Amino acid sequence: MNVTGLDLLPLLSDRDPDAPLAWRAGVPVSAREFLADVARLAPQLPEGGPVVNLCTDRYAFALGLAAALVRGQASLLPPDARADTLARLVEPDGRTYALLDDPQVATPGMPRVLVEHRAPPDASGAHDVVPQIEAGLHAVSLLTSGSTGAPQPHAKSWSTLVGDVAAAVARLAELLGRPSLAGLTLVATVPVQHSYGLESSALLAMLGGAAFDSGRPFFPADVVQALASVPQPRALVTTPFHLKTLLLSGMALPPVDLILSATAPLSPQLAAQAEQAMGGQLIEIYGSTESGQVATRRPTRSEVWETFGEIRVHAEHDDAGAERFVFEGDFVPEPTPMADVLELLDDRRFRLLGRANDLIHVAGRRSSLGYLNHHLNSIPGVEDGAFWLPDDVTDGVVRPVAFVVAPTLDAHAIVAALRERLEAVFVPRRVVHVNAFPREGTGKLTVRALREFALAQLAADGTPVQLTHEVPADHPVFAGHFPGQPLLPGALLLSEVLEAARRVPALSARLGPRPTLAAAKFLAPVRPGSLLHIDLTPESGTSRGLRFEVRVAEVVAASGRWTPGGEP
Repeated sequence: MNVTGLDLLPLLSDRDPDAPLAWRAGVPVSAREFLADVARLAPQLPEGGPVVNLCTDRYAFALGLAAALVRGQASLLPPDARADTLARLVEPDGRTYALLDDPQVATPGMPRVLVEHRAPPDASGAHDVVPQIEAGLHAVSLLTSGSTGAPQPHAKSWSTLVGDVAAAVARLAELLGRPSLAGLTLVATVPVQHSYGLESSALLAMLGGAAFDSGRPFFPADVVQALASVPQPRALVTTPFHLKTLLLSGMALPPVDLILSATAPLSPQLAAQAEQAMGGQLIEIYGSTESGQVATRRPTRSEVWETFGEIRVHAEHDDAGAERFVFEGDFVPEPTPMADVLELLDDRRFRLLGRANDLIHVAGRRSSLGYLNHHLNSIPGVEDGAFWLPDDVTDGVVRPVAFVVAPTLDAHAIVAALRERLEAVFVPRRVVHVNAFPREGTGKLTVRALREFALAQLAADGTPVQLTHEVPADHPVFAGHFPGQPLLPGALLLSEVLEAARRVPALSARLGPRPTLAAAKFLAPVRPGSLLHIDLTPESGTSRGLRFEVRVAEVVAASGRWTPGGEP
């Protein structure tokens, strides 16, 4: 799509103004009513912006997004509404404000506008004219937590979003054998602030002719109720995690014409179960926040992905010599590398082999966490599971640990099943049962969240926790300790041990806010550039103490014990 910043593109696609654009608790909202609501809300928005759209109701979100576009303001879409996340979004000039539908949500440092119930229908026809939006307008900035936990903004122009949805509509309509998506109602389990939730619910309705359910059902009963409340044809927009939970519920599922899944690869077995249970075809979407949605596949028919429209993919090497795969063309504004390893069949078709940062090496053998997780979650009785690779090394080998939600299986049964599926070096020596994982609203389990969760789980049951820390060679303390023979002072070494314990929630809770150093021995010097191996062992019984040992290579440099404040 060739547009310039001066071109104008409509806020809504060409559609019947009286046909539903949204459904709220089973009640339809027409495009005409939506435009009336936009006309009412837009003048209420403060000057300037950007606006932080925190609305959880999908209709309120779409209304706020549209009103901001009409005012020429960008919408910031954070991954959550935590105070630290929102604090990063406040601009120095103080023009940032929040848009929300829940008055209980705190927005420190930001003015707020509450999106209230929609206006009554306007039968005068005064709102039949669809607003035109400047194509090059900065429409949204998607802020994703990714693996680091720190929001990273990805700006999208209105023309990019329009082109993204247009490519998806063409593909989905073709797969459904329909001339358009008119009449299709979308029920989404995905947060609308996420790129996939935005593209495949609110925008697929506004720009693609479909309609969306305003809720965000999470539990299986809620999903069933939401699907049953809207007419056919209908589509379920979801993730592998939500889909597996829905199928495991055993509930009778309303028929759907289409199931969309994204955020993680879906196994052919789960896809086949979903198609059989709900009757519609399951389509996976591939993309990223940076690129938007760029390819699809139907996993019950093929493992091969095919790009949208005129998008092409090629391999190249970065400055460090590592191979990466770059998507460009069509609505993608600039060549965009993906954080995945692909097998290219041609410039439009590929296989997905796994995340580039997902590859692991154990005892000289290579695999990926995605591959291991696939087999773990394929075991009947495993409701959810994830492999984790700890920092510690046993017998010269890093041993993976498997965490599972599997109420009906014991660890021996899971290990036995994995032995039939994996090479011996990847079979975990330990399986830890948990109640649930700290997944995001999209079902994604970030690297950072999994690490913190794994350490907390292991520490909670008295298992030693092993962490590593590299002592910077240029740390300023070495200047005075001591010229010609620099070493790390004991006080700083103890501080590193305490900081390591603070990074493990269960250990931090054990020690409390003011821990006491009960004992310490310094046995060997720690030099600049040393890699510290810090072993933290919760004491058993009634004691709340924490024993530690610090090693450099195989040499014990220090050992001792921390206790909660006030204990001996």
